[in-house]
Amino acid sequence: MSAPEDGSLQRPLLVCAPLRIEARAVRHGLAGLAAGGAVRVARTGFGPRRSARRASEIARQPFGKLAVTGIGGALDRDLRPGEIVVATEVRRDGGDSPVVQCPSAPLLAGELRRAGLAARTGPIVTTARLAHGPGRKRLGAAGSLLVDMESAALAGAAGSRPVVVLRAVCDGPDRPLLHLGTVTGGLVALRALRRAGPVMRQWAAAAGDRKVLLAGPRSFCAGVERAIEIVDRVLERYGAPVYVRRQIVHNAHVVGSLADRGAVFVEELDEVPDGSVVVFSAHGVAPAVRAEATRRGLEVVDATCPLVAKVHTEARRFADQGYQVVLIGHAGHDEVEGTLGEAPGMVTLAETAEDVARLRSADESRVAYLMQTTLAVDEAGSVQTALQKRFPGARGPGSDDICYATTNRQQAIRAVAADADLVLVVGSANSSNSVRLVETAQRAGPPAYLIEDVTQIQLAWLAGARVIGLTAGASAPPALVDEVIAALRGLGRVDVEERSVATESVNFSLPKEVRSS
Repeated sequence: MSAPEDGSLQRPLLVCAPLRIEARAVRHGLAGLAAGGAVRVARTGFGPRRSARRASEIARQPFGKLAVTGIGGALDRDLRPGEIVVATEVRRDGGDSPVVQCPSAPLLAGELRRAGLAARTGPIVTTARLAHGPGRKRLGAAGSLLVDMESAALAGAAGSRPVVVLRAVCDGPDRPLLHLGTVTGGLVALRALRRAGPVMRQWAAAAGDRKVLLAGPRSFCAGVERAIEIVDRVLERYGAPVYVRRQIVHNAHVVGSLADRGAVFVEELDEVPDGSVVVFSAHGVAPAVRAEATRRGLEVVDATCPLVAKVHTEARRFADQGYQVVLIGHAGHDEVEGTLGEAPGMVTLAETAEDVARLRSADESRVAYLMQTTLAVDEAGSVQTALQKRFPGARGPGSDDICYATTNRQQAIRAVAADADLVLVVGSANSSNSVRLVETAQRAGPPAYLIEDVTQIQLAWLAGARVIGLTAGASAPPALVDEVIAALRGLGRVDVEERSVATESVNFSLPKEVRSS
């Protein structure tokens, strides 16, 4: 697979710092890392006039990527001296100059945090004169996190080249500029700039044009969309708080968003007040949990995925017929716990072929097997083969237990992984289907990583990776994939090619408790 041409990869990183003391701190941080002219630090001068003159000169220079750095004043009271603000955009106060966008800010901020630095992302505003008192309050009320006097002009000199702006906080919005604490804060900020030097170098090494191979289908499946809509409707109908047993789906962003609206996530029903409304998660629950809810007088809305409910029905059917049921799955997963609870003593978990070898049955002619819906197809297949070899007459489910969405996403990631230098899977660590996607990609050859969101992408992964495969687990919001692509565009030109292996048109009906009347 050929990647886009990139003539800037070998051009140096230019770091602009207004003051001599700021430039010195950056140079110290880059010491030993700038061999071969890969990094050049330029002192650009204090204030908007000097920075504007230098920006016009810089724009004509043959650098490959630009970092604007220095110290600045906090506009947010929560910011402390030494924290670094990485600009998502740089605005000019009171002017009509275009806003400079810095799309790779989340990548740089995430790397700064991994380096032990406190970093936030948000707008930075450039003013024509020192801002203090009411002026700072006005700028902060407009949404900017930090103020300086140079970044807008200097960042604009990048043109179409990758640019980042990072400023270390030296003082807060409520402190006069002429204050001993400002001097102390400045020293702390300079130390932070020094420590940020190696991370800027990593950002520069990751910059370049690349191709993104986008796997399709990806992100939400019908069962996840249904579960989220159920909680949405319960909140609208009953108001907050609404209790949800376990995570409604295994994704931290989804759970956090619903929690902000009033959903209260609990591990067990003993955390739910009597008579409350409780939603059962998409992964299903054991009959004992349902019985407890009835005993407690809880009003239940069941968000169990219909495909998980199918496995539960199969478990009960086989157990009622006297079969020993072997569940192929992963211990501790919410879905597995619910299925095991359908027929205690009759359902046995097998995670590996070795587990199968240890199985014993009083009647080897009456053995059946089922599967967790979010397994990797090839992984489950090896355990199934071992089971059928151990018990040749073993009965399986009437139709595949591994859900269509899991299968489609695994086929899709295989379609892109073979041509990728790197694969990124967006999803939470407790999402079984997301973890299986990483494993599927790794078996295809390239390095593959699970990321909660764009901030978890390590810049070292991107250095030299010209073709990136990208997908998301069935419980990950599509917007998280869009954010990854946007951040990569902050490192250089990105060509996106979608490779789709299936079209999904499945829809599941909502439970009667939340259907529109």
